[in-house]
Amino acid sequence: MNNIQGILLVVFAMAGFTIEDMFIKQLSDPLPTSQILIWLGLGSSLIFAALAVLRGDRIFAPEAWKTLPLIRAAGEAVAAMAFASALALVDISTVAAVFQALPLVITMGAALFLGEKVGWRRWTAIGLGFIGVLLIIRPGMAGFDPATLLVLIAVFAIVVRDLVTRRLDPSISSYVVSMQGFASMVVAGLVMMPFTTKAAGVIGSSEAAMFAGAILFGALGYWGIVTAMRLGEASVVAPYRYSRLLFSIIIGVVVFGERPDLPTLAGAALIIGSGLYTFLRERHLAKPVPLPQSEFPAD
Repeated sequence: MNNIQGILLVVFAMAGFTIEDMFIKQLSDPLPTSQILIWLGLGSSLIFAALAVLRGDRIFAPEAWKTLPLIRAAGEAVAAMAFASALALVDISTVAAVFQALPLVITMGAALFLGEKVGWRRWTAIGLGFIGVLLIIRPGMAGFDPATLLVLIAVFAIVVRDLVTRRLDPSISSYVVSMQGFASMVVAGLVMMPFTTKAAGVIGSSEAAMFAGAILFGALGYWGIVTAMRLGEASVVAPYRYSRLLFSIIIGVVVFGERPDLPTLAGAALIIGSGLYTFLRERHLAKPVPLPQSEFPAD
């Protein structure tokens, strides 16, 4: 029963993150990415700061502001800039498809930098996953869009963030860490502002509603994924993270009129197949699967 509840919560969380992505993409038409990051970061960081205070956590505890937490926040900032910029420029279904390589890259990072043992089977799966990424991005070919590389930048930044997260002092509150991550989005937006050609726009009622929706569904998605990982077995519930791609394709087709082509769908299938094999292999070995600690903007 716990696993069933965990699976349902993961699917719920992925739907929430996809709706959040949808609002961000819609906001990118009237507003520059820098402005979007600033307002999303302010709203979300205030939510987690309030939750931390309500729980009695110390927001300014010295251990929460040492080098590692700040490096994690920097990784979050880079990921936010790259991911939001990709959503503004690339089909949401393509962004979601490339983003599915994240668990594979985290497995690779854990092997290279944390000394975790990864056998040839999982290295093969990682290699096949990257072939899937190349099918989607198609570098050097007619269909190549350089903006898709922004998704890869976001993936590698999130890998840095999550590998650092695993080294954090366990006494640091998760709510404080989340608040720092969202606050870093404000910094990222301010850094981007001088390089943004699009002028800041006026936030009317429709834009305010979309910001509220993005913050709400991002927070719900974050709650859902954290609760799911506590309720169910990671090796059982984690593969359902891939439902995000299905939701993104549906949103892309229905809301944005996208039509993913065959190489994109084939690449996505290869990435998901490789990821599922990695999960199954980890379960067979009875080891915890290296997973993202959160999703952007909540990842």
